[in-house]
Amino acid sequence: MNRNYTDDPEHDYGPTRTQQRRDALAVLAFAIQLSELPQTKLARAGLPDDVLRELDNLRRITSHIARKRQLGFLAKVMRRHEDEAFETAKALLGENRDQQRKETAAMHRLESMRDKLLDNDDALQELIDQHPDVDRQHLRSLVRQARLERDGNKSPRAYRELFQLLKQLTTSAG
Repeated sequence: MNRNYTDDPEHDYGPTRTQQRRDALAVLAFAIQLSELPQTKLARAGLPDDVLRELDNLRRITSHIARKRQLGFLAKVMRRHEDEAFETAKALLGENRDQQRKETAAMHRLESMRDKLLDNDDALQELIDQHPDVDRQHLRSLVRQARLERDGNKSPRAYRELFQLLKQLTTSAG
C-alpha cells in the first residue's frame, strides 16, 4: 500500500497554503479599513502600539507603491498579534457599517418623500398635517419652485433646499 504523508489521520498538518493566503488577505483588507478610519476612532479602537505606529507611518506616505508596501508590512505586524487584540476595532468597524446603512436608508426615504411632494399635492397636504408647525407658505413655495426647476431643466436649488427642509422636519420630529 502506497501512502503519502497526508494520509496519516493522527497528524495535524495545520491550515493549507490556500487557507493561509485567504487569512493573510483578510488581514490586509482589515488593515486597509483601519487606515481609512479617522484618528479619533483609531484612538478608541484599543490597537497595539506597534500597529498604531505603523498606521501613523502609513498616513505620512503619499507614493502609491510605497503605500502599498507599507500596507503589506502593517498586515504582517497585525498577524503577529492574536485576534483578541483587534476585537474592539472590528466592533467599531461593524458599528460604522450599520450606522452608514441606517443613514443611507434615511436619506433614501427623504428623497422618496421629496419626489412624492413634487408628483402630487395630496402628499404635500399630508406632510402639512403631520407637521402642523411647518411654514406652509415656504414649503408650498419650495415645492412649486422645485417643480419649475425640474420641468425647465434649471439648477436644482429649491430641490436641494426642499430636501434640507424635510431633513430638518424628520430630525426635529424624531
